[in-house]
Amino acid sequence: MNSVSTEGLTKRFRSGQVAVNAIDLAVPKGSVYGFLGPNGSGKTTTIRLLLGLIRPTAGRHALLGQPMPAGAAIALPRVGSLVEGPAFHPYLSGRANLRRLDAAVVTRQRTADPRTAATRVDAALDRVGLLAAAGKRYRAYSLGMRQRLAIAATLLRPRDLLILDEPTNGLDPQGTREVRSLLTALAADGVTVLLSSHLLSEVEQICTHVGVMHQGKLVAQDSLAALRARTEPRAQVLTSDPTGAARALVALGLTDVTTNDGTATGLLGQIAPEKVVAGLVAEDIPVRGFAVLAADLEETFVDLTGEGFDVGG
Repeated sequence: MNSVSTEGLTKRFRSGQVAVNAIDLAVPKGSVYGFLGPNGSGKTTTIRLLLGLIRPTAGRHALLGQPMPAGAAIALPRVGSLVEGPAFHPYLSGRANLRRLDAAVVTRQRTADPRTAATRVDAALDRVGLLAAAGKRYRAYSLGMRQRLAIAATLLRPRDLLILDEPTNGLDPQGTREVRSLLTALAADGVTVLLSSHLLSEVEQICTHVGVMHQGKLVAQDSLAALRARTEPRAQVLTSDPTGAARALVALGLTDVTTNDGTATGLLGQIAPEKVVAGLVAEDIPVRGFAVLAADLEETFVDLTGEGFDVGG
């Protein structure tokens, strides 16, 4: 079962711009799905479509097996979301902000008992590591604490799916690590996480599956391992004779062979690594080290789109 699925989901604005172009998302239950693409590629618009914040021009989608918007009353109480950053009252404490938010949601959706509000708020704060700072005013929170409070707001009741738009945007390395650790822990508890990001390193570290957006189109989606495997691995030889090693690699059938100080590398293709090592030894090439380098996500993105990835947006 997919926690999120779309068929031909499209959004065309009145200006004629097609922000989302017939995408077919499939977010497996229990996965951490990295929704990857530069700023302006259609990620946020897609998330707003999924949550029913804007209407699609064409196509359909389902959340947690419920067709939308018909099943919104069933699905949305089980979905937590963070879209375009948190918004809280700066003069209130973290706890007070969550209590106000919880009261508004309970009044509107009637999906929880108001008498359990204090317990649920403190449980959410504890889940994101903010219980000790619950009485501190929001304006005194660091960026990492503010993002964690926003995620706590999505956890005021049990959730099966979290949809988070750039949850580490603007955070320093420590704040990024805090949010990443929290999302990893939530996923370990069985929550499906759809994580929109333009940060390649973030997606590589916590995601099990990836969808790549480019100019409004979903150009690829798969498990992270399968997506990386689309780009050919390279053989790297550490040697005191890189020129001789390069000649041997070419003779063995490797392509795109290059040399650097103390190294020679080439695309393996279908050639077995052990055959390369044996060929180097047969040519009396002094081998200090040998490695097969898997493609990173940036290389995969360039291979898919033919463009560099603007990590700065």
